[in-house]
Amino acid sequence: MHLAVLLLVSALSGATLALDNGEMRVPPMGWLAWERFRCDIDCAHDPKNCISEDLFIDMADRLSEDGWRELGYVYVNIDDCWSSMKRDEKGRLQADPKRFPGGIHKLARYMHDRGLKLGLYGDLGTHTCGGYPGTTLDKIELDAQTLADWEVDMFKFDGCYSNATEQAKGYPLMSKALNATGRPIGYSCSWPAYQGGLPPKVNYTQLGEICNLWRNYGDIQDSWDSVLNIIDWFFENQEVLAPAAGPGKWNDPDMLIAGDFGLSMDQSRAQMALWAIMAAPLFMSNDLRTISSGARSILQNKMAISINQDAMGIQGRRIVKEKNGIDVSWRPLSNNASALVFFSRRNDMPYRYQTTLGKLNYTAGSYKIYDVFTEKTTTLKDTTGFVVSVNPTGVVMWHVSAPAKRNLRQFYKGGRLQGFAFGNDDENVVPHAFL
Repeated sequence: MHLAVLLLVSALSGATLALDNGEMRVPPMGWLAWERFRCDIDCAHDPKNCISEDLFIDMADRLSEDGWRELGYVYVNIDDCWSSMKRDEKGRLQADPKRFPGGIHKLARYMHDRGLKLGLYGDLGTHTCGGYPGTTLDKIELDAQTLADWEVDMFKFDGCYSNATEQAKGYPLMSKALNATGRPIGYSCSWPAYQGGLPPKVNYTQLGEICNLWRNYGDIQDSWDSVLNIIDWFFENQEVLAPAAGPGKWNDPDMLIAGDFGLSMDQSRAQMALWAIMAAPLFMSNDLRTISSGARSILQNKMAISINQDAMGIQGRRIVKEKNGIDVSWRPLSNNASALVFFSRRNDMPYRYQTTLGKLNYTAGSYKIYDVFTEKTTTLKDTTGFVVSVNPTGVVMWHVSAPAKRNLRQFYKGGRLQGFAFGNDDENVVPHAFL
């Protein structure tokens, strides 16, 4: 890698300090219960789909037996509604004895025996969002130690039933308490989502010092409208969000929902591609026992995962937003490689988008292009015009190999995107037929 790029990457990664627990140096990957199963505790009528020990064992079995674990999907995360409605006689949180008869520690051991990790949910407040016991300020050290005793590997700390003052105290205190246990526990903070996600209420320098990842925005729902709303918010605020991310500290746009009910295959590919570009955690929320082969192939795409897991950890950005409904996003990768995503906001028909690598600010040279979802390869010079056909609400995603080298210094000059936010080429003006 060229010295200028190394210096720039160093400056970017050093802009904020990561939580010093050694965890999540690349975006975490796994499975999370919430979007697909919510707070279904009716095990009497639907034992296979309620929040119970059996559900998480089933998902662990699927991760370990169906090729997910080897790709990096190692976390099995329990969300809200797992606990008893009361703490035990010593004031500790406890699992619901009917739905989790073996307790959380036994479940953690089950995960560890299969090369997986267990994540657990809690809430900074009097109650969780689902009405179960929360973690008030006086219970933080006790609950952190309980998590360590149970051998939990990740902790998501929500913020229902708390106020801004309690959050300002509680989120840093929990970080300190988790570290004090001596057990490495990845720490997911929902703090920015409760404060609007943006400065001045949100201090991303502080977040990077106390949390491994954080929810910035609202919960994802099983619909394309929800996914698009999240995409828009993250890219419209990329000047603030992208510099905050890096090894051990990640913006979290929420779960992957491919394999559920709301997205087409094209939309599922779009979410996977854009989450990879954003260096987002990849937590699926679906039913791995019944997932379709199409959704599985998207979520198990090795190149998309490789792009997401790139060791440099630089969050990508949108570099072109065309009036014709095509966005282009770009992410720098290790070894002078990069990734491009051509994303269509259109709803009418496939759109033939024309450009060159030179217009996307690649320097002079010949580049090897690998299409992530078709697995086709080609070679392009920076001056060679090309056309990509992008399906409605779909993507074309490329891995661009060395000597692919974008002008990183110009791209990140002063921490701001310089001159590439909107394309104005005549050839990309919306044709009359599409108006």
